Amino acid sequence: MAKALHPADLEFGNKAADLLLPTENCIDLHHIGVPAFIRYPAVRALLIQFVALLATLILGVFLTLYSGTRVSWWVLVLIQGSVAAGITWRLEMASWWIAIQLLFVPALVVLNTLQWPPYIYLTIFVLLLGLYWSTFRTQVPLYPSGPATWHAVKQVLPAGSFRFVDIGSGMGGLLIDLARKRPDAEFTGVELAPLTWLLSLVRGKLSRSSARFLCRSYEDLNFADFDVVFAYLSPAAMPALWSKARTEMRPGSVLISFEFPVKGIQPGFMVTPRADSDKKLYCWTM
Repeated sequence: MAKALHPADLEFGNKAADLLLPTENCIDLHHIGVPAFIRYPAVRALLIQFVALLATLILGVFLTLYSGTRVSWWVLVLIQGSVAAGITWRLEMASWWIAIQLLFVPALVVLNTLQWPPYIYLTIFVLLLGLYWSTFRTQVPLYPSGPATWHAVKQVLPAGSFRFVDIGSGMGGLLIDLARKRPDAEFTGVELAPLTWLLSLVRGKLSRSSARFLCRSYEDLNFADFDVVFAYLSPAAMPALWSKARTEMRPGSVLISFEFPVKGIQPGFMVTPRADSDKKLYCWTM
């Protein structure tokens, strides 16, 4: 059984409990009569694209018929992307959606001019589907961490043997690194995207790592089976994660979230992995 983790157990880092960083304040659609399927960001993004496209076409027709101005397709494409990005910003969706909305139609136009064979598009689609299989439902894109984060996580691990789970383990870099440095502990990773999980499994086999990699949702786990739960998800996923952690995690166990805090919940302590970045590890002892 791992001992309860306290700020005094840290080898380095910020031991004082700082104020939480603000999270995304996305407009709540649950209480204004919006159908459930529209609450998915991907569906909203697609609808925004259609609205922006319709507005741009109306503008193009108006300029052509009433002012005699012929607007080039590229100008209309850039206007459409700007309108879509503006609507996305106004709805306070995640920042990466703004970039996607701005570049989506211009990217389609560029790809169309390349005249690639159909199998290339199919290959790209299959690869992206394998990497981002669950993003539509979970709202968690692929966020790779790095060695600085791995080192910081190692410093906040409890002494003695313990069971550690990385929910959304990606390509397995964190677990492979920790399993090598802490052979006295058990490390498990869960990943829902099949291609990403397969890559982590192969990496683990090739490196002869003791870490286990499972292709499943963290929602299927019982957090009571682990002493440390690590997450690198997204702001949208944090409320559900906190609810599950509070319900299932045992007293003395530790929840660690990299970069994304739980809105309104003060962490027990925080650690900044890199001096040149404000991204933090948020740690709660249950």
